[in-house]
Amino acid sequence: MNEDSSLASNPWTVMPAKRTHTCGSLRKSDAGSAVVLHGWVHRRRDHGGLIFIDLRDRYGLTQVTLDPNVSVEAHDAASGIRNEYVISVQGTVRERPSGTANANMATGAIEVIAGGITILNVSKTPPFNVNEDVAVDEGLRLKFRYLDLRRASLRDAIVQRHRLIKRMRDFLDERDFLEIETPILTASTPEGARDFLVPARLSPGEFFALPQAPQQFKQLLMVAGMDRYFQVARCFRDEDTRSDRQPEFTQLDLEMAFVDEADVMGTIEAMLIDVFGACTPKRIQSIPFPAVTYADAMERYGCDRPDLRFGLELVDVTGLLGASGFGVFRAASSSGGRIKAIVVPGGAAWSRREVDALTELARSFGAKGLATAAIGADGIRSPFRQHVGDEVMASLVASTRAGLGDLIAIVADTAVVVNATLSRLRDHLGAKLGLADPNVLSLAWVVAFPLLERDEERGAWTFTHNPFCAPKDSEVPLLETDPGAALSKQYDLICNGFEIGGGSVRIHVRALQERVFALMGYGKAEVQALFGTMLDAFEYGAPPHGGIALGLDRIVAILAGASSIRDAIAFPKNQTARDLLMGAPSPVAARQLTELGIQVQTGPAISSSSASAPPGG
Repeated sequence: MNEDSSLASNPWTVMPAKRTHTCGSLRKSDAGSAVVLHGWVHRRRDHGGLIFIDLRDRYGLTQVTLDPNVSVEAHDAASGIRNEYVISVQGTVRERPSGTANANMATGAIEVIAGGITILNVSKTPPFNVNEDVAVDEGLRLKFRYLDLRRASLRDAIVQRHRLIKRMRDFLDERDFLEIETPILTASTPEGARDFLVPARLSPGEFFALPQAPQQFKQLLMVAGMDRYFQVARCFRDEDTRSDRQPEFTQLDLEMAFVDEADVMGTIEAMLIDVFGACTPKRIQSIPFPAVTYADAMERYGCDRPDLRFGLELVDVTGLLGASGFGVFRAASSSGGRIKAIVVPGGAAWSRREVDALTELARSFGAKGLATAAIGADGIRSPFRQHVGDEVMASLVASTRAGLGDLIAIVADTAVVVNATLSRLRDHLGAKLGLADPNVLSLAWVVAFPLLERDEERGAWTFTHNPFCAPKDSEVPLLETDPGAALSKQYDLICNGFEIGGGSVRIHVRALQERVFALMGYGKAEVQALFGTMLDAFEYGAPPHGGIALGLDRIVAILAGASSIRDAIAFPKNQTARDLLMGAPSPVAARQLTELGIQVQTGPAISSSSASAPPGG
């Protein structure tokens, strides 16, 4: 057989000696040992006589020293080596000379004196520096993700993700949970977002859907008697572009039979205390996790996922300012709106420019403006003081508990605008003022959500969590008289201002589930077509059951200190849901479309809004 002579004579194809150690394992106790290391050239430094190479694999770095007095051949080979070459090093471990140890490296007390080097593969100059954790255009990072994953921060996040999921699996296995896979190809059902559809070639004109969550399947598993289920589940939602959302994501999906809210919440709380204790140096702020009602969260923080690492609570001052002579306050109050304030610690010392910037930020969040009052040593400085009087200003300071040097910021508008604006201002101030400790995990439960809310477009009720969430037992009669007042058995888990999980105790009786669907405007035939399998199953002895889903991408991002969930996923899509690495989505061959009976309509993309669903559960 003829061989390509250039390959046959290429020394790079020679198989090196097997690796004896990783690049993160050697210590001072290994001095004198003969070792073989394989890895990538992280950095090369030529000091004239000596050449130093920091050799990298996913376990760490080891300094390799090339001394011509030890091996001329190895030194000569190192002269032509560049960053990201893959090499094998044979050498001897030596304790570094006095004063040259590197405390920032786990292997910093030693070096490997190379006796031989084999080049396993060369590398082109990378499009960005792999050996520096500096800002790089995200599009470039995603296009060359295999290089991006070599960087320490990405590598560490992926390793942490593995350890987190393994610990979760072990915890649940020890408590009799079964890991059960559910289908990826399933039926399309309305669960909060658009489905990704998959044409069924063998059934022309019909489609599978990728699951938004394994919701119905896990409830069917409870009917089947698999009373403790979990799954590291891939989920798919064809949502409109949003920051920090992915069309495919991963959740820890869990369901339990014969439980109430406290049972599910207690299991998850115990698991996260165990998992976080093993997988991160970050400290949990409060154990047990505090619980706050939905109504209380909205009133005090303006949102249902507040960052509880700091205070800055919203204060309702509608009663105090609504009847004042200041037109903006009076108009908001008389039209049924709200007036709320937040205290900015030290804000009285801010410049006019800084206060104006805060006002513009409030406008960008939807408010018409921002009224402020600064408490200084010379008194209260405020543009609206003359309209409300000194007595009201003094009451405002007292009710907000503002102190000397603080700034009171006030928004007057509809309740929705006031809460949304001040909630986002609160998050901004927490970051700007350094109030949110990055080494703390502030976990809390949000409970007592409304079961239903009005869908003004459809003129019917819609779910606030998912359509299978049960109302509180005492509030079932409200479904006949005042559905919007009924509270649910839903519970959300928040961490550092993010929702990391959501779940509920489910409806397990057919009649009650059908009543909820009727309130949502679904006819009996439509309900049977979309949810008939599960409703039929409820008539064969469905146990009470409940569950939750935790967003693993978000949890890993928080633990890793990443600013985006994309940095917690090995191969994510970009912000417009495109895979820059593989070039997807992309056109397919006409033959494939013909086989599926599909015609592609060309022209402007058709866009429409879609409902937003929480991360399963």
